[in-house]
Amino acid sequence: RYSQKIGCEHQVLQCKAGFEGYSSRRASTNGICPTHIVDPLEEPVPGLGTYEDFNTIDWVREKSKDRDRHREITNKSRESTVALLHRISDAFSGWLLMLLVGLMAGALAGGIDIAAHWMTDLKGGVCLVGFWFNHEHCCWTYNETFQERDRCPQWKSWAELITGTSEGAFPYIMDYLMYIFWALLFSFLAVTLVRAFAPYACGSGIPEIKTILSGFIIRGYLGKWTLIIKTITLVLAVSSGLSLGKEGPLVHVACCCANILCHLFTKYRKNEAKRREVLSAAAAVGVSVAFGAPIGGVLFSLEEVSYYFPLKTLWRSFFAALVAAFTLRSINPFGNSRLVLFYVEFHAPWHLVELAPFILLGIFGGLWGALFIKANIAWCRIRKTTRLGHYPITEVLVVAALTALVSYPNSYTRMSGSELISELFNDCSLLDSSQLCGYVQVGNSLADRPAGPELYTALWQLALALIFKMTITVITFGMKVPSGLFIPSMAVGAIAGRLLGVGMEQLAYYNHDSILFKGWCSAGADCITPGLYAMVGAAACLGGVTRMTVSLVVIMFELTGGLEYIVPLMAATMTSKWVADALGREGIYEAHIRLNGYPFLEAKEEIEHNSLAVDVMTPRRGDPALTVLTQEGMTVGEVESLIESTRFSGFPVVVSQESQRLVGFVLRRDLLISIDNARKRQDGIVSASQVVFSEHLPPPSPEAPPPLPLRGIMDLSPFTVTDHTPIDITVDIFRKLGLRQCLVTHNGKLLGIITKKDVLKHMAQIANRDPDSILFN
Repeated sequence: RYSQKIGCEHQVLQCKAGFEGYSSRRASTNGICPTHIVDPLEEPVPGLGTYEDFNTIDWVREKSKDRDRHREITNKSRESTVALLHRISDAFSGWLLMLLVGLMAGALAGGIDIAAHWMTDLKGGVCLVGFWFNHEHCCWTYNETFQERDRCPQWKSWAELITGTSEGAFPYIMDYLMYIFWALLFSFLAVTLVRAFAPYACGSGIPEIKTILSGFIIRGYLGKWTLIIKTITLVLAVSSGLSLGKEGPLVHVACCCANILCHLFTKYRKNEAKRREVLSAAAAVGVSVAFGAPIGGVLFSLEEVSYYFPLKTLWRSFFAALVAAFTLRSINPFGNSRLVLFYVEFHAPWHLVELAPFILLGIFGGLWGALFIKANIAWCRIRKTTRLGHYPITEVLVVAALTALVSYPNSYTRMSGSELISELFNDCSLLDSSQLCGYVQVGNSLADRPAGPELYTALWQLALALIFKMTITVITFGMKVPSGLFIPSMAVGAIAGRLLGVGMEQLAYYNHDSILFKGWCSAGADCITPGLYAMVGAAACLGGVTRMTVSLVVIMFELTGGLEYIVPLMAATMTSKWVADALGREGIYEAHIRLNGYPFLEAKEEIEHNSLAVDVMTPRRGDPALTVLTQEGMTVGEVESLIESTRFSGFPVVVSQESQRLVGFVLRRDLLISIDNARKRQDGIVSASQVVFSEHLPPPSPEAPPPLPLRGIMDLSPFTVTDHTPIDITVDIFRKLGLRQCLVTHNGKLLGIITKKDVLKHMAQIANRDPDSILFN
């Protein structure tokens, strides 16, 4: 029934499209909004107006439904106090839902953080005081020097428990084997649970979230089973030591929470467009609980994920992100949920001359990001097109075994990704026992010092760790386990940045009188901060992979608390994006969307082609005519035969086969549900009954069965373009209005139809890609 009003209400939605000269008046064929519709369906029909799996929602229809619902509530609120209270509760329900999403996502993220930290430490040993304590909590009360803090008597390695000693070759081999055993066990459990109970729980989830937010339906992707299995297997996958992170999958977890909680509120349960507003806010919550960055999370959702992001969603997103961050901190105050994940306090400010190495890190991040995307997509294609894809458990176990085998001897690959990044961001103090701080001490100052043997050893280990991380991450991302890319990308950049930072530090120490350093770096001064280079490198590599810009800089600021380092971060991030874009326009998430064939129209992709709408529509020149329904003259049996003989998602309705004058558009699903409902609930509806889409019923005939009026399910104002509309304008209409289909006319006569799939296939042909890679309509 809401379709009666769509024709009169398209002005607001067309203003959103932002096209000058585009007609703001849309109505039915006769140019007026109908005032009377004969509709025998006195009660709402179950399933009418809903969507099938792997279909795109009609944004225009959903927004019109919500306006009708809101108008009805507003009008009734003037009649009684109860109705007024209902209006107030309806307005408040969005904030209440955001509160629940923040609480649920924060609680789950806190549990994941605690469990992953404990299980990661479990690979190295166990706490004698209580096996449920991780290494940090087990040694929390040990009052020894900083150097001996990690060797508290309460924590025992597996070799100490089995052999009674931790010194010698045999205990080392024993710890090595136990490390590999736990890594294989955790990875096996993760991939088995995903394959058996929730196949949608694998991967990052962000490409699918972007596709869903653009209007695509993937049933079960945000369901309760996916949430349960992803939460469990994310802990297992991270704890196994694979080169992956939990930050991307936490966005998926938060969106699952939001989708489940939406069913508690009628406004969001019955409207797909309103639900996607909540999912956009949930994406911000996911980044907030991953990094403790509420502002960066909202900007990430706005910049990278969301398709439709109104102003009210912006404020609700920030509110939910704050609730989630503080919930996480309350649950796990000593873990990675503290307000700043990688707190830095550098002793020396950066100098303008250092912008050159910062930009160099940006170039490295852009090069690595572009090469990583190409290599990862190539590996994923091999996985899909060969027998390798038929053995996901074997693949995961082989990669886990290889990762554990190579990682254990090197302390920088053995530690978790977040611990490695924290170590690389660290600025050395006088009492720091880290190998990265193995300088030759000169006095009691923090001035630049010559590198000692321990530092040189650490640099060799970091160089090997960099090569290993860059290689193993390519084959790890995309396996059938939950896998994020934020932490591995940041780890690669942080290693490269630390190596460059130490090199610059030693160059300044031995050449402080050179032109490059003279005037700002004198002898005995603390000039270069290697930890800052690690931070800039981490941002550069993450930006090269994801093509994030402003949101990435804000996330890095919230991660480290370093407000004064925004300029170096921005310089490296923008350089990284420019270099990566020069080698390939797609980020990693867009590349995986295209690899999986999802119907996603990328807003950043430009159309440089002079084709017209007539060149893209179906049917093409020389093809059979378009399958249509007439507003009168067809029987129920003929309509059912037409539906059974075709697989189209909808049918244009015309005045007659001869005139082909457009009346409206009706969806296949709505037709099937309405005819089935009429046969069950209305007397006399048989196959010979005439189907009527016109406003007034034809004169009754005593011999004929009663007609079936279906004008109420028809869209009286389908979006149309003329046959000479340029394709770039047509694509913009699809992007900005989120259309499923658009009809092509010539002087009011129907010529064809353009679907979202047709647009994507045409864009693939322009880009010399396989048009049949678009899997779903």
